[in-house]
Amino acid sequence: MAVESILIPGRTSRQGTTLNEGKYTDGYKEEVSTLLMHPDDLERIGATAGDQLRVWNEHGDITVTSGLDKGECPPGLVFISYGDCSSRLMGGETHGSGMPTSKGIDVELTPLTDG
Repeated sequence: MAVESILIPGRTSRQGTTLNEGKYTDGYKEEVSTLLMHPDDLERIGATAGDQLRVWNEHGDITVTSGLDKGECPPGLVFISYGDCSSRLMGGETHGSGMPTSKGIDVELTPLTDG
């Protein structure tokens, strides 16, 4: 079952630390491909922390690992560190600013299953 959520990409200290080690390191790739969610949202979609999720909207489609939020995201709001995955869900419209909208992105998500 697909669930609608609002995606908020942002910076994290771990992202900055691992970026210094390189964008192709395991630590950086893990940080920018983990979607943090409220425990109620994980339960609502039938997933647990560590499961693979499909996240998509009209701009793109990504596969990420689900993670348990540390109490900062209310239900319905999901967070991911800026990087390749978050960029694939941003549109190209800049509204004359030269910068695409990168906050409050409407997405749908569902767990990926082996079956």
